[in-house]
Amino acid sequence: MRLFVALDIGNGIREHIARFLDGVHGFAPDARWVRAESLHVTLKFIGERPEEAVREIKTALQGIEMSAITINIRGYGFFPTARAPRVFWIGVEAGAELGALAASVDEKLSQLKIPKEEHAYNAHLTLARAAGGSGALRWRKGDGPNRVFQRLQEKMQALPTPEFGTMAAREFFLYQSQLGRGGSKYTKLAAFPLR
Repeated sequence: MRLFVALDIGNGIREHIARFLDGVHGFAPDARWVRAESLHVTLKFIGERPEEAVREIKTALQGIEMSAITINIRGYGFFPTARAPRVFWIGVEAGAELGALAASVDEKLSQLKIPKEEHAYNAHLTLARAAGGSGALRWRKGDGPNRVFQRLQEKMQALPTPEFGTMAAREFFLYQSQLGRGGSKYTKLAAFPLR
């Protein structure tokens, strides 16, 4: 099973992002665009695990005790850089609590021999990937100028900073990701409260 841990986003914010996607999709027609209904704030990508590992992962995550987190969805950018973009994203702003939650998830899962993250947590919502690109956030050998997002970048610079809304995250989830012809399908396997 392909697994990850994430926060869901509110329906109002999701609808706002869907309208935004409808408006900008045509400026990068060669990119692979994400469907608004599949958006989530990833806390930890676990990867492939046997089905029997799910129970111990759920048990580990149940041990996390944190408060609800206020999150503001706004702004945008490109990974790894604007000159060599592979990913178009919108920003997720929150206090130190969001990074602390991701670190706590990482720590609990490391006790199950799931490798810890090598880089600092960087919250965002991926909207599009350059076709054929890996979607990796960091600079990789062979990255160079890329024209897939050029028109989109020009249009975005002429617009005010996009604001998608604020929400309170009151739970996080263990998801299963199933790759398919129309993109990935995400299924919530368990919910964990943020009190």
